Amino acid sequence: MALKSRNKVSPNFNMSSMTDIVFLLLIFFMLTSTLVSPNALKLLLPNSKSKTLEKQTISISINKEIDFYINEDIVLESNLENELRKLIGAEIEPAIILHADKTVAIEHVVKVMDIAYRNKYKIVLATKPN
Repeated sequence: MALKSRNKVSPNFNMSSMTDIVFLLLIFFMLTSTLVSPNALKLLLPNSKSKTLEKQTISISINKEIDFYINEDIVLESNLENELRKLIGAEIEPAIILHADKTVAIEHVVKVMDIAYRNKYKIVLATKPN
């Protein structure tokens, strides 16, 4: 008398739960990657309730040691205008976003703004939202 078991174990593996986990991880990493700041320099920006709406073409940063950076490349203060002209070239309506540490004296910020005014570049001072 041969007894047969009623419970049969299926040897197949169900991938539906694995794909759910992969999609959740994909969504998580996509959302967190958009929150990463594109500016690698650590600057304490002044606070403001307004937001920058200009299209960013070039980023100029001034840190608390009064080092000038154009798109994360260090530039001497005396060569700042020439480097900007090289980068912008014949671009139509160039826009500059100025990131200045809040401890930087206003004269350095005004110097960059004066360069933008002389060359007819649009410039926006970046702030940290409240």
